[in-house]
Amino acid sequence: MVSLAVSAQSPGADAVVQAFKSVNADRIADHFDDFIDMKLLDKDEVKNMGKNQASIALKSFFAENGVKGFDKQSDRELGNTMYLTGKLQTSNKNYNITVMLKQKDNRYQIITIRIS
Repeated sequence: MVSLAVSAQSPGADAVVQAFKSVNADRIADHFDDFIDMKLLDKDEVKNMGKNQASIALKSFFAENGVKGFDKQSDRELGNTMYLTGKLQTSNKNYNITVMLKQKDNRYQIITIRIS
């Protein structure tokens, strides 16, 4: 029974992790809430960015920095909110990424992305 409860909660988060591992901004954007907050490296944080604009910004970041992979470091659930941390991998450098997700309509949706 315990494994059923755990597996009932994790598919949404697993789908988000798999989307990041694909390094496909469109697949990741499928998990965006309607508006998200995004902070990319040294640029100013943009609050309430629309789903399409956020997808374009992430796709551009991946292309400009040659992102080739994603390695999940940890996750933590607090009520209906989950935090994922990991590393975006490139040929010569890794970037830290923190993703905040909120459970909505029985699935996790990304509400914040921070890359440093």
